[in-house]
Amino acid sequence: MKVAVSIPDPIFAEAEALAKRRRLPRSKLYARALSEYVANHSESTLTDTMNAALDTIGERPDPFVREAGRRILKSVEW
Repeated sequence: MKVAVSIPDPIFAEAEALAKRRRLPRSKLYARALSEYVANHSESTLTDTMNAALDTIGERPDPFVREAGRRILKSVEW
């Protein structure tokens, strides 16, 4: 699909230079960049990343933090 977008001149210049260094067509560079951006900002990816981090460090709730959170939530008007 063809799309017309406005890109600030400095970003465009950097992208042009990168495309030349990588010997990539401009459209392929933009497609890759957008694909990476979407992948890094999708909710499922974020959730998966957070879950992986928790798996790595473990889910040991700190008693102080748990109690402080409970007290704060109790005092907040919903």
